[in-house]
Amino acid sequence: MLRHLFFTAALILANPVTAGPSGTIHVVDGDTLKIDGTTVRLHAIDAPETDQMCGDANSPAWACGDWVRNKTRQMYEGRSAICVATDTDRYGRTVAKCSVDGQDVGERLVSDGLAFAYRQYGMDYDLAEKGAAVNGRGLHGTGIMSPAAFRSAQRAKARPTTLAQNTGAKTVTVNRGKPTKRSGLPNIVNSNCTIKGNISLSSGERIYHVPGQEFYSKTRISPTKGERWFCSEAEARAAGWRKARN
Repeated sequence: MLRHLFFTAALILANPVTAGPSGTIHVVDGDTLKIDGTTVRLHAIDAPETDQMCGDANSPAWACGDWVRNKTRQMYEGRSAICVATDTDRYGRTVAKCSVDGQDVGERLVSDGLAFAYRQYGMDYDLAEKGAAVNGRGLHGTGIMSPAAFRSAQRAKARPTTLAQNTGAKTVTVNRGKPTKRSGLPNIVNSNCTIKGNISLSSGERIYHVPGQEFYSKTRISPTKGERWFCSEAEARAAGWRKARN
């Protein structure tokens, strides 16, 4: 209870606020909750759109928006939140900072790499995002586009090839040297899992390749076609894949 009081008091001192909704959480997406019948857009964070795909030249396309929504539901669905409203957005939604058991929900999502700091609306989570990027947590462990850039591309009905600039939310690029472990990502898109699960174009057979095999380096993985990465041969066999003969 004291943590709730400290959280609310800190907000009142830092922001022009009013009382916000409190109650049981229903997760709409990575940055939107429904609480006590009120739709709440979390203050100063931006999560991937539900239909957003992520990926780059080194990481195949994958459904990051749906993944973030599911992870957020695992963390917060059905739990009780206390919110302090900071604004109302152009869609009529209450913009608020919410806490669960005294922890700022927005900060947790950004720190875990499930959302980005939306600096256009506040610098509250700038350091949390930088920490997530440095450690390769969540979305920072794979190719990512800011949700604002994705929305801009959708509006233009174009498929961008580069990250849009000055879109509010932004990603942080960190020179790491050796790749960091991407433990926050599902194995299917986690290229730190080195076994490649390929589907034969001619037969549809599911075949996995391990490092050192003849065709390993030439094999490309496309999750959108049902292909994936595995972290062990046992995992691959359990999923119904056989080892390549070469």
